[in-house]
Amino acid sequence: MIGGGEYTARIMVAPRTVLVVNPKSQGGRLAKRWTEVGETISRAFAFEAAMTKGPGDATRLTREALRDGAERVVAIGGDGTINEVVNGFFDDKGVAVAPEASFAVIPFGTGGDFRRTLHLPTEIAEAAAVIAANQRRKIDVGRLEFTATSGERTARMFANIASFGVSGVVDRYVNESSKKFGRLSFAIATARGMWSYKNQRVQLVFDGADRVETTISTVAIANGRYFGGAMMVAPDAEVDDGLFDVIAMGDFSFGDLMKSGSRLYKGTHLAMDKVTARRAKVVEAEGIDPKAVIELDIDGESPGRLPARFEVLPASLWMVVPAQGQAPAN
Repeated sequence: MIGGGEYTARIMVAPRTVLVVNPKSQGGRLAKRWTEVGETISRAFAFEAAMTKGPGDATRLTREALRDGAERVVAIGGDGTINEVVNGFFDDKGVAVAPEASFAVIPFGTGGDFRRTLHLPTEIAEAAAVIAANQRRKIDVGRLEFTATSGERTARMFANIASFGVSGVVDRYVNESSKKFGRLSFAIATARGMWSYKNQRVQLVFDGADRVETTISTVAIANGRYFGGAMMVAPDAEVDDGLFDVIAMGDFSFGDLMKSGSRLYKGTHLAMDKVTARRAKVVEAEGIDPKAVIELDIDGESPGRLPARFEVLPASLWMVVPAQGQAPAN
């Protein structure tokens, strides 16, 4: 159970809702099933549908909907779609576009990491029922400034986890694949990434004061608990405590990572000698070697590299969550 959040319920008047739909989710399955899926959702609540056509569309469509008076925006798709919609709730400087508007999710993706922390149901009808009940809580959102693939300095928001190291390489491999094999796609990409990746020396600065230099395979800056297709990398993370859980996987060899893989899925890896965990509001990271390319993972996408600055924005987004008794098992 995720604790400590502020809750409200709005039941009497249904909020104006825009559903941002990624028809390419699950390798195009959502497009094929959209008539059926849309009818199921419409039995729970009324909505206006906005279809994405390419990268960045979900962010643009969300901002347009909010500026046009939408009170709730629902993402239907995978973790990448969810990330884009979250970004649409904020402008380029990280300021909320419509502070009282709600964010909601109907999971329909390959990885499904964000929904696990919030215990969101995977069945369409059940997820729609959660949204219809409209129980809300404030969650934290991360803001990340980083070097884009193009070399320009840019910024992104994230609700779940941003990381760097082998995870960024894995993301690139996953997104180059068709994802049609679901979790197997993540497992294959993970094995490829771990085999090809060379551990890097990085400098980490926590809350502007505590400076650490270390060798890493991956560092996860976690608001949620899961990444990489159900790996529980940050088992103690809370989405509403105003802090990141920073999990550093140290100088692991390929063999170490293969042996510890099951522990990552179970969330028991924190007790390992080469793993460190701490909490911070701001994390700055850069490679010791200025020529090193250390790739980022932002909610399943790989848009750039270090140097980067991660900052938590506490209680910055209203999220529709299951009411007590609605939450299914992960």
